[in-house]
Amino acid sequence: MPVPLYQAKADFFRTLGHPVRIRVLELLQDGPRPVRELLAEIEVEPSNLSQQLAVLRRTQLVTATREGNTVVYALSTPDVAELLRAARRILTDLLTDQGALLSELRASGGRSPR
Repeated sequence: MPVPLYQAKADFFRTLGHPVRIRVLELLQDGPRPVRELLAEIEVEPSNLSQQLAVLRRTQLVTATREGNTVVYALSTPDVAELLRAARRILTDLLTDQGALLSELRASGGRSPR
């Protein structure tokens, strides 16, 4: 029996639910990067990065190519970068709204605004 679309989407977003994986995807927005560059940018143990890269490869969000002794990672599709940009826009809007509410609360001295 095929997986319902909503379940596939939930699985997809679960894949994105790790800070190291998000950071890798953010770094790869600027183009392919070798593992050593990713390690220099992300302060995690090499084994942790390797594990997270394996998840991203398995879910086909990134590709890996070998150039001599170096493995270079890249986004599998520009849509991944667009998804990250959309998430940034949504978070910016949410935080802006929360900031406005916080300012309103502070201005009212904790009293309920009318």
